[in-house]
Amino acid sequence: MAATTLTSPGFRAVLAGTVGGFRRLEHDNCDDGRVIHLRLRVPSDLTDDVRELLLDDDTVVNIAVIPGAFVKPEGCLFLADVARESAQTVVSRLHTLGLQHEGAITLDESLTIISDAADQAEAAAPGSPIDAVVWDIIENRARDDVRLSWAFVAFLTLATMIASVGRLLDQPILIVGAMVVGPEFAPIAAICFAFARPRPSLLPRALGTLLGGFAIATVIATSVWSVVHLFGGFSDALLQHRPATDFIVQPDIWSFVIALLAGVAGTLSLTTSKSATLVGVFISVTTVPAIGTLALSLATTTWGDARSSLVQLGVNLTGMIVAGTTTLLIQRFFWARVRRHSAAASAESSAARA
Repeated sequence: MAATTLTSPGFRAVLAGTVGGFRRLEHDNCDDGRVIHLRLRVPSDLTDDVRELLLDDDTVVNIAVIPGAFVKPEGCLFLADVARESAQTVVSRLHTLGLQHEGAITLDESLTIISDAADQAEAAAPGSPIDAVVWDIIENRARDDVRLSWAFVAFLTLATMIASVGRLLDQPILIVGAMVVGPEFAPIAAICFAFARPRPSLLPRALGTLLGGFAIATVIATSVWSVVHLFGGFSDALLQHRPATDFIVQPDIWSFVIALLAGVAGTLSLTTSKSATLVGVFISVTTVPAIGTLALSLATTTWGDARSSLVQLGVNLTGMIVAGTTTLLIQRFFWARVRRHSAAASAESSAARA
């Protein structure tokens, strides 16, 4: 009975909340997330335009200009702090000037700042810094995460092996451990971003990393378990009665519901300054356990479990991608309206002062 309880949503929620709570304490004590630091390399012909752009924005403070600071390539160094809520607006205006092509834009969000000027800039920005979305930062992370690296394959393979052992021994705690180790949410988030922004060039690489990683992990785990099974490491009968982990091969509507909720939570954690929630997402979805069970089933030619594992994997991936993409679209629409309203209010204020 205790083992079955470990697989319940309540157990997952408690574990996710406990681990996430400690990470939130660590995260919140290291980064207040109110402002983003800008470091710009500006060519001489754009110096006046960039200077005017930054000075005219009430949400940008602590502006410093160091002429000729860059020597390769040559350029002027601009330093500034911008309220997180307005960071995307400022960066978009810099894009309009073509600074990403003729110069360079660096964003640093790992910053704690003690400043009345920063407080005033944050107060002048619309919305809350915790909820603000900086699309350029998210896109940069997404492009980094879609690389099919050795580290990604290694972690996914190790997670798959742990999940296989958990299924073999009918130990839910090992299944939970595999969920935490698995790195598959990064390319899933990149797929959602590619659909929502949209960024078509990002989609093939994200899909390739996700499906390629699953394929490699499955082949390696299946090969290992085939050898172990061949030499009598375990019998087929051992897999017949696995009540504590049967949820892996029993996909249902709740699997899809949990995947939807996890997709929303995961996307929000990536787009805001609160990333500790990802731990709960890892524990909620049954992607890596499905791959681990698939490998074990293929090694023992248990075709029924293999088919059910694939269905479980498909249900979870579909739910997370649908929910994640929808969440990003809602955030995109909401912040576009907030920025338009803020720009209109700012224009009216300037006109009144004139």
